Amino acid sequence: MPLERKNVTSMKGNPLTLVGNDIRVGSRAPEFSVIDLETKPVTLASLGNKTRILLSVPSLDTSVCDTEAKEFSRRAKDLPNTAILVVSVDLPFAQKRWCGATGVQNLVLASDHRETSFGQAYGVLIKELRWLARAAFVVNPAGEVTYVEYLPDLGQQPNYEAIVQAAKESAAAPA
Repeated sequence: MPLERKNVTSMKGNPLTLVGNDIRVGSRAPEFSVIDLETKPVTLASLGNKTRILLSVPSLDTSVCDTEAKEFSRRAKDLPNTAILVVSVDLPFAQKRWCGATGVQNLVLASDHRETSFGQAYGVLIKELRWLARAAFVVNPAGEVTYVEYLPDLGQQPNYEAIVQAAKESAAAPA
């Protein structure tokens, strides 16, 4: 039975239960399998041996998630050799529609709807809603987690500056 963690995040002040392990800086990044906009598999390994920013969001159809994804798309140009993955449980068709409507590029969007593999591996699956909690992880080219941020409320934005700084440091570190 997967680990359940209470009071890590909330929605409008109401506590939620996260399913999966608590990822920590210095740990090996867990593998996962999600599907892209064309329903093809995306894994940690398929993102390549580069710095990876892994973002979990509840739904791209919400204003907070929309803002977050657009902000990381904007910042991607300043992050060479970095893959940015945004994962939600939205269906790939909804994610594709969102991309078309916003013109967002520079991101890999993926759905965890099928297996909740990412949600469980990174401890962001919300038991009560079957959504993903808002969180950010930076993984260096060697597969080590160098930054972790679990947001205390689904309506909060992540620390963009800290995530970008961690990604730049991971990309610059010798392999």
